Amino acid sequence: MPARVHKVPKVHKAALAFIFVTVALDMLALGITIPVLPKLILEFKGQDSAKAAAVFGAFGTIFAAMQFFAAPVLGAMSDRFGRRPVILLSNLGLGLDYILMALAPSLAWLFVGRTISGICAASFSIPNAYIADVTPPEKRAAGYGLIGAAFGLGFVIGPAFGGLVGEANPRLPFWIAAGLSLANACYGFFILPESLPKEKRAPFQWSKANPVGSFVLLRKYREVWAIAAVAFFSYLAHEVLPSMWVLYTDYRYHWSSKTVGLTLAAVGVFSALVQGGLIRKGVARMGERRALLFGLLCGAAGFAIYGLAPVPWIFFLGIPLGALWGFAGPSAQALMTQRVDPTEQGRFQGALAGLRGISGMIGPTVFTAIFAWSIHPGPARPMPGAPFLLAALLLLASFVIALLTAGRAPET
Repeated sequence: MPARVHKVPKVHKAALAFIFVTVALDMLALGITIPVLPKLILEFKGQDSAKAAAVFGAFGTIFAAMQFFAAPVLGAMSDRFGRRPVILLSNLGLGLDYILMALAPSLAWLFVGRTISGICAASFSIPNAYIADVTPPEKRAAGYGLIGAAFGLGFVIGPAFGGLVGEANPRLPFWIAAGLSLANACYGFFILPESLPKEKRAPFQWSKANPVGSFVLLRKYREVWAIAAVAFFSYLAHEVLPSMWVLYTDYRYHWSSKTVGLTLAAVGVFSALVQGGLIRKGVARMGERRALLFGLLCGAAGFAIYGLAPVPWIFFLGIPLGALWGFAGPSAQALMTQRVDPTEQGRFQGALAGLRGISGMIGPTVFTAIFAWSIHPGPARPMPGAPFLLAALLLLASFVIALLTAGRAPET
């Protein structure tokens, strides 16, 4: 049964702009550290790529594990206390944590910092609930596209800038990220309005604010469950990007931090163009279901190019094609949120973040292990692109599930 029809609260139109800036600053801070974190791990491991891959996989796993456990709690808290305080506390925590990582004297302390950042970053799902609060169901795909554009904008500037300053000092990007997150907390404190009115808030219950309770919520809405499976395989495929981009391009093309940052910026540019400019008209023309299928196919093709490209210029061809994968996420979010009660949007986003957390616990370990195996000296021919080819297969699996099940959910 679809969720009951509800009125969207009258929040000032600038609310979308405020949440856009909040997400963009969050992603800018995160993006700045992406090119240098694997390099810092390489320094601690004596420039051994195989060992660094295993350690980086562990870093990714702990980050996702913390998201898995913390996201349902933060989602339920946002349903009870509002979106604004959860976002503000997250920004403050991330800012302090980046300082810890900048000062980390050993790999163990860096690991502690990554653990804390996983807890704080679990609230990255709250802006999605914010969008559901302030936009009518038929316009949510465009709203989620706006959030995707903010992600893309952060990754346009962040990795490029982080790669440049990381050439001089791999710890400097963490200091910059700390400043951005703390500035974001101040910005939100004075500017960001609350999106969830008190009459639509739900009581906080520990029985529901946990991964198991949040997954029960997904099962509550039958149409949502199948699309959530599509989302899970997509999340799992996405893990290859943060897990393997730096290590793969360093091994196969011998790119520097500067080059890695610039290519990640290119990914962000194309992502922002798709999510900020094409999704609204594209989804309006195709509908959420077709847009979802189109995005999944493009993502699979992009990953296949990454994994098979023998030279950098072919690798670059996968960037614009892979950016069209951006149609899938907002379309899936729109299909699902249209069927979830407004009092449960925070818990629902926490449940999706829990799925993302599971994929994050599995993905980095699987992809880095496959990479380490594929480049290990031996009689077999090295195939460093194997992790990207696996990601392509996962998106094809998502496409099949969506083709068979997403059509059952009637579009608005």
